[in-house]
Amino acid sequence: MKLLLAVLLSFPFLAAPGTMIGVGQVQAAAIGKIIVNGNQRVEDETVLSYLQFVPGDRYDASKVDNSLKSLFATGLFADVNISRKGRVVTVRVSENPIIYKVAFEGNTEVDDATLAAEVQLKPRSVFTKARVQSDTRRVLSVYQRQGLFAANVEPKIIRIDHNRVNLVFEVDEGSKTTVKNINFIGNRAFSDSQLQDIVTTSETGMFSFMSSSNIYDPDRLNLDRELLRQHYIKNGYADARIISAVADLAPDGQNFFITFTIDEGELYRFGNIDLETTLASLNPELLRDEITTFPGEIYNASKIDKTTEAITLKTAEEGFAFARVRPVVHRDPLARTIDINFVVEQGPRVYIERIDITGNTRTKDYVIRREFRLVEGDAYNRLLVKRAKDRLKALGFLKKVTVKRSRGSAPDRVVLNVAVVEDSSGELGFSAGYSTSDGVIGDVSVTERNLMGRGQFLQLKVKGSFTGKGQVNLSFTEPRFLDQNLAAGFDIYHSISDLSDSVGYEKIETGGKLRVSLPLNDEMRFTTYYRFARREITDVNTSAPLPSADIVNGDITITSAVGYALTYDTRNHFKKPTRGLYGSMSQEFAGVGGDKQYIRTYLEGRAYYPITEKITFASRVKGGHITEWGDKSLISSDGFTSSADCVRGFEAGGFGPRKLTLGVLGSAVGTEAYACATAEVRFPFPFIPDNLGISGAVFADAGMMFDPLDTTGIIDDDTLRASVGVGLLWDSPMGPLRMDFAYVLQEESHDQTQLFSFGAQTKF
Repeated sequence: MKLLLAVLLSFPFLAAPGTMIGVGQVQAAAIGKIIVNGNQRVEDETVLSYLQFVPGDRYDASKVDNSLKSLFATGLFADVNISRKGRVVTVRVSENPIIYKVAFEGNTEVDDATLAAEVQLKPRSVFTKARVQSDTRRVLSVYQRQGLFAANVEPKIIRIDHNRVNLVFEVDEGSKTTVKNINFIGNRAFSDSQLQDIVTTSETGMFSFMSSSNIYDPDRLNLDRELLRQHYIKNGYADARIISAVADLAPDGQNFFITFTIDEGELYRFGNIDLETTLASLNPELLRDEITTFPGEIYNASKIDKTTEAITLKTAEEGFAFARVRPVVHRDPLARTIDINFVVEQGPRVYIERIDITGNTRTKDYVIRREFRLVEGDAYNRLLVKRAKDRLKALGFLKKVTVKRSRGSAPDRVVLNVAVVEDSSGELGFSAGYSTSDGVIGDVSVTERNLMGRGQFLQLKVKGSFTGKGQVNLSFTEPRFLDQNLAAGFDIYHSISDLSDSVGYEKIETGGKLRVSLPLNDEMRFTTYYRFARREITDVNTSAPLPSADIVNGDITITSAVGYALTYDTRNHFKKPTRGLYGSMSQEFAGVGGDKQYIRTYLEGRAYYPITEKITFASRVKGGHITEWGDKSLISSDGFTSSADCVRGFEAGGFGPRKLTLGVLGSAVGTEAYACATAEVRFPFPFIPDNLGISGAVFADAGMMFDPLDTTGIIDDDTLRASVGVGLLWDSPMGPLRMDFAYVLQEESHDQTQLFSFGAQTKF
């Protein structure tokens, strides 16, 4: 009984003790005090501010874990430990050291200042392993942009007193990683060599040390991808896509192999072209003259943009500042035509409050600002801003242009923020080669496209050959003369020509030209100029070959002339066209003072037509005429003599009237006029890869020289000269090279012929 009573009396305590022990545990788990140890620079309060608990809180493992994460996230500590003993919580920290000095060793291609600007760790900043790793990657990216993908960077830590360290980045630069080969997949309309002229990246060759374009640059690769796309859509391939641009690094880390994969799509032409307006008071007939796209033409996306811009400007001139032109495109895949309807409608009323320009350390603000054709207070037009951006890119000395719009001080005001990255504007170039007419030829040039940050062009060029020909040229151009859409400039030259073998004398000429040109539209340009020249005849060969009677040793003549030139160009490629037209006409009027009075006219026309995707028909006609006026007669040296490219198979000056005295055949005599024509078919060789750049041509040439200026003792005839032949064209690693074998069909007994001609020229 006593035992049962004892059990019953003790029962409440069997339940209560659990409750009482729990209260004791809560009281034991409550944090009474927090102690911070190990800190030297960081205050206790700073450490405590990152904790997720305070005295009086229950000790919670999840809050302790979050506190550890917060303290590590500060970057101030290399190690953190939180422990509890009774009601006391101890936070023990180990501070990260302070950086005393940052240094670079082993770098020669990139200087210390460039690397120091790139890394984020600076003297007196807190050292962390994560920041060191990040800065190591930054240094590597600098070298990769320089083409040094084989570079290796290893950070080294040197500990000094007072918990400080010196950080040293040891660099093994390796050798430059260059572009070994550029391949194109899927291209049918344009050959590999044509597309290589479009992209800015080049393959490594013998003279690549003169340029950095063969250094792999991811930004340049992205630019090349866009350039290829634009090239295709400007030449009728509206569906063209650059599927990929891949750069594969060779296992040795020395070379890249770049591959562009292209989906050309089909060739389109313009279909119906229409224009309509939703502005009741605007007559659409006033705008139709601004349309530059015509039915049946090869589709060209840039012409749509230019027409849209022209209509927008014309609409603004008519008083509709906020009008917007929207081209509506309808594509017919079956007919392969694209219909365009230009719709003029009311746009939002927004004005430009300010144009801010940043990033230009050398280029003057006004050089960038004038390309906008917009000023503060003008109506904002997105298209005109885009065209301004395109014009800035076309200047050639800005690597990157970004135009962003931000809100102004009012809802109808915007601020244009123009950020530019400047590019190198100077070039040192040279060319070298050999031709059968002039022997070894070459030139050296120094070019500056942004003189003193004013956007001006300056070039000095020296060229010559082993046959005694040499010339020095100095050219200067102001692209926005008087802040108008005019290009003005001058050319100064001095030349020496040893013509003993062809016309029997040496000619020394010094002169200059003042010129002004303006674009009439996207295809036509007009240039006018004044030219002054002093010419001296020396070393006249009085034996053989016989010179003309009017050639006098030591004779000096002054030419003062004005002239103009009109050019038209719709070619689809500036170096290797397969479609389009080129035409030029120029006239020079001498007699504005000086010793000469004449009118000289030049005409030239070229046409290119694709027979197939890879076979092109090319033709050229050119000619010239000179006639005297006033009382100053023309002499033989004022006239024309045949050139080696006029009719292949003949030497320079090899056909036309010649001197003949006592049975001795003398030098060529200048004529009043000449004309020549060429028809050529260019084709790739079968079974030879396009990337080798080898192609062939068959041609037929014909030409005539008319009316000799010296009629004393000459053999004169104006019969047609003609030849046919074959040519071998090679875009060699040293530049374009051509060999021609010509068979003369029509010649005269006094003509000088040549079966083989060879020419090469390399530019870097």
